[in-house]
Amino acid sequence: MHGPVWVGWLLVLLGAAAGAYCLVRARSGPAAQRGEARGEGLMALGMAAMAWPVAPSSWSPWLFTVVFGAAGLWALAHRHLHHAVGALAMAYMALAMVVPASQQAGHTGQMGQMTQLGQAGGTGPMAHAVPGGVPLLTGLLLVYFTGYVLTAGVRLVPAAGAGAGDVAAGGPVAGAGVLPACRVAMGIGMLAMLLAL
Repeated sequence: MHGPVWVGWLLVLLGAAAGAYCLVRARSGPAAQRGEARGEGLMALGMAAMAWPVAPSSWSPWLFTVVFGAAGLWALAHRHLHHAVGALAMAYMALAMVVPASQQAGHTGQMGQMTQLGQAGGTGPMAHAVPGGVPLLTGLLLVYFTGYVLTAGVRLVPAAGAGAGDVAAGGPVAGAGVLPACRVAMGIGMLAMLLAL
């Protein structure tokens, strides 16, 4: 992942916190939400591992690709479309870490020459790496996760007329809105990782 180191650490913190909460919720939450909370927790922990800002070993992107690819196929087989898109997006980002940007589709011609110039020109504070990934696919994933974050975020806002009196009268269960909030936070984390790709 390109970008400032502090952004990587914030993503690690966000993913680890959301993952830990979801896994605790999977043990103690309602039976209907346990499987979903487990899936969210594992994805969040995977996001934290992938955002780790320390230089990865040469085999870790391949490991991420295999693990997230398998998770994406499992989610597709079980008809969990959002988990499938998230897992396959993580596998895509892991592959983008492996393949040099100058060899990817969409980064040919002048872009490839600019990459070579940038590598030969120095590594000062103004030097930039050419973004990895296929621009069209990255753009589609950005649109998907932006839409997901906005629609899921709107669902977190209480309906008109529902207020603190409903909670006191035995309305919503305490902590019931935290799992959807974790999903929104993880969607924002995915946006940050895609933008830093």
